Amino acid sequence: MPKSKLRKKVKEGHAHLEQVHAAEPHIIAESPKWFAPVMVANFLIGLFWIVIFYVTQTQYPVPGIGAWNMVIGFGFIGVGFGLATRWR
Repeated sequence: MPKSKLRKKVKEGHAHLEQVHAAEPHIIAESPKWFAPVMVANFLIGLFWIVIFYVTQTQYPVPGIGAWNMVIGFGFIGVGFGLATRWR
C-alpha cells in the first residue's frame, strides 16, 4: 500500500531539525554547588517564618504587619519551589 503524501511532507519538513540536533552534542548542565543549599534555605526560612507567626499568636516575626507575615513566609516557599524546578 502506498504511503500518503502527508506523511512524506511531514518527514521532509522535520529533516532539517534532525540535522541541527545531530550536529550539537547533548550536554546536561549541572546546577552550581550553591544552588541546592539556597533552595533548601528558602524552604526552611519560609516554614520557620510561618511557624513563628502562629506560635507567637500573630505578633512576630515582623510586628505590625499582621497577616502579611503569611505572605512573606509563602513567598520564601514559592522561591524555593521556583528554584527546585531549575535544579539538575
